[in-house]
Amino acid sequence: MKEILAIIRPNKLDDVKDALEKIGCHGITVAEVKGRGRQLGITESYRGSDYRIDLLPKTRLEIIVKDQDAEEVIETIVKTAATGDIGDGKIFISPVEDVVRIRTGERGEKAV
Repeated sequence: MKEILAIIRPNKLDDVKDALEKIGCHGITVAEVKGRGRQLGITESYRGSDYRIDLLPKTRLEIIVKDQDAEEVIETIVKTAATGDIGDGKIFISPVEDVVRIRTGERGEKAV
């Protein structure tokens, strides 16, 4: 199994969720986070004064999938979340040793 951790723009969340649903990926955890990468934040003006926002709002998605489904999920996120601009985000892929469904005690791929 794989954990797919994706950091995307908040305005892309609904599109990504819908696209994942269409390929049969239902289990997802979503969190609002702040961060920065190469974008290094933005400078804005308010009443004539410039100020810098160096931690930008992002959305973090955590998805656990079977090994054979990982590439399709990754490709779907990339296609749906990309704008072509700096700040589109990143995807991190990690192996998952085990999963336990608390309600039933099922383990492994059955619990995903």
